Amino acid sequence: MEPLFELAKVLRSKNSGPFEITLDVLFDSVDNYNRVKDSGKITKQTISKLYGIEEDKIHHLVFFDQALGFKVTIARDISSGTVGDRDVYGAQQHAPLMKIMIE
Repeated sequence: MEPLFELAKVLRSKNSGPFEITLDVLFDSVDNYNRVKDSGKITKQTISKLYGIEEDKIHHLVFFDQALGFKVTIARDISSGTVGDRDVYGAQQHAPLMKIMIE
């Protein structure tokens, strides 16, 4: 078993407008991409547990075979730039994904 960060080339997050954050995971190997995709570990249930959110806060979870990657879009608790927002750009939200163990 290996953590996702060892298999992915890019793990990043960013705003997807003021009310959502998008998590991108990209691979430079078809084998690693397929290994992660076929593992069954990347699900709304997994993301929900990692981020401590309800599954209905996950707006999109999509694999893109042509790009060797997947994207997860989640609702922000607080809109970008408002009082209490700790990450205006949404650039520090990908870290929990790194912990996913892939067989």
